[in-house]
Amino acid sequence: MATGALAAFWAVSFLLVLVPGADWAYAIAAGLRDQSVLPAVTGLLAGYAALTAVVAAGVAAVLARSPLALTGLTILGAAYLLWLGITTVTRPLAPRAAVDYASQPWPRRMAKGAGISGLNPKALLLFLALLPQFATSGAAWPFAAQIALLGLVHTANCAIIYTGVGTTARRALRTRPAAAAALTRCSGAAMIAIGVLLLIERVLRLPATGRR
Repeated sequence: MATGALAAFWAVSFLLVLVPGADWAYAIAAGLRDQSVLPAVTGLLAGYAALTAVVAAGVAAVLARSPLALTGLTILGAAYLLWLGITTVTRPLAPRAAVDYASQPWPRRMAKGAGISGLNPKALLLFLALLPQFATSGAAWPFAAQIALLGLVHTANCAIIYTGVGTTARRALRTRPAAAAALTRCSGAAMIAIGVLLLIERVLRLPATGRR
């Protein structure tokens, strides 16, 4: 795989990860609610690793050609974001109260993060559209191996940025419980908004899909 193509993908990936979204919202909420952001971030990374495997195996292309499968994935992902957002808004624990919340086991917090990234149809379609553009045809590495490498690069970018986002939010608001609770509610509201937008966008596409 060409070094230039890998470097170009790293730059594009880094810029994309910098754009706030559901991942950011969850990382911020985890930073304010948990004693450590590692379970949440690890879950987000696991979701992207799963998406990489799906694209490398060619399953993503099959899903993209199936309106019914995409609709099901959208509904599942949106419902999950809505549930998690409502939970975050209604229980905005501040950093000082994080000891109680931290009693939740790591696997549960990791599963939440994996659900946010892995069930996001936008992320799936982005991977499907973006990763193959940077894979080199006729290279010594097989196509699937190149996709896997690009996915790992993106996952590494996510690890750095989401850990920084969650940790920064926690440190900046550690002594400001009221502000921390407000930011947690904002993070939950962002998850709810993204979930609603996913549903609306998919519903608007249904008539066009039916005409094809």
